[in-house]
Amino acid sequence: MGYVQFNVIENRKLLEKHMAALGLRDTKVIWSTFNGPDAMNTALLSNSVDIVSGGVPALVTLWAKTKGTSMEVKGISALSSQPFLLNSRESRIKSVEDFNDADRIALPAVKVSVQAVTLQMAVAKKYGFDKYNKLDGLTVSLSPPDATVGILAGNAGFNNVFSVPPFQQQQLENPAIHTVLNSFAVLDGPHSFTVAWTSNRFRDENPTLYKALMASLTEATEIINADKRAAAEIWREDSKSKLSSDFVYGVLAGPQVKWTLVPENTMKYADFMQKVGSIKAAPASWKEMFFPEIHNVSGS
Repeated sequence: MGYVQFNVIENRKLLEKHMAALGLRDTKVIWSTFNGPDAMNTALLSNSVDIVSGGVPALVTLWAKTKGTSMEVKGISALSSQPFLLNSRESRIKSVEDFNDADRIALPAVKVSVQAVTLQMAVAKKYGFDKYNKLDGLTVSLSPPDATVGILAGNAGFNNVFSVPPFQQQQLENPAIHTVLNSFAVLDGPHSFTVAWTSNRFRDENPTLYKALMASLTEATEIINADKRAAAEIWREDSKSKLSSDFVYGVLAGPQVKWTLVPENTMKYADFMQKVGSIKAAPASWKEMFFPEIHNVSGS
C-alpha cells in the first residue's frame, strides 16, 4: 500500500484528464506490475516503461548507475512516508541483538530491497559499520504475501518477516506475533517508503506530459488526504483485495502514515549505501537525486 496515488490516478483517470487539459488527447496510458526493483528498473532502462515506483534504495542505485549518462534517472517525487515492520513469532527476539544463526528473516529481496538495506542500517547502528552485513546470511527472499502466509502458519522454516503494509498489519493480528523493529526508529524519524522515478530522456522529450504527471500526482495526493476511506476503497477495488474496508482504512490512515510528495530522509539511505560500497558516490543533497519540479518542497 505504498502506491495509492497510482491507484487513484488510474481509477479517476487523472493522467488522461490533465493530459487532455494540456492538449494531449491521443496519449494512451498503460499500467504494468513488476515483482521487484530489478525487473522494473531493467524495463525502464530498456524503454519498455517510462515511469516506475518503489523503495528509496532502488532509486539511489539507479541514480548512481546512470548519473552522467544519456539515460540518467532521477526521482519524480515521493508518494508516501510510512514505516515497515520487522515482525517475529519468537518471543525471545526483542531487538537485532537477539537473532542467532538458526533464525531466518524473510524479506522481499536479500541485500537490495529497502527492508534489507534498513536491516543493515539497524545492524550498523548497533554493532558499527564494519559489521553492517552481520545478519545478511539470515535473510531469505520471499514475496510479502507468501512470507505472511508462512509466518502465520508457523511452520515455514522462518519466524521473522520484514514486510510492507498491509501484510505487516495482517501478521500482527495474530497474538503470537510482535514487532521487533520499526524502520522509523532505525532512521530516527519518518522516511519515504515509496518514491517514483523516470529517465531524464523521458522528461526532456515529453515536457507537457511530465507537467500532466506532476498535476496528477498532486491531485491524487489531495484526494487521498481529503477522504482516506474513499481512497481505501479505490485501493481495495484496484487490488481486488478481500481485506475489510475498515482494515484497509486503518492501514491507509495509520498514525505514522503520510501521503505526501515530499521526499523524507532519502539522503540517509544514499549516505549509508555509499559508506558500505553499494554505490560509488552519494549525492550532495536530496535535490541531486530528484528532478527540479519537486525542489520547492522541504525535502531531505
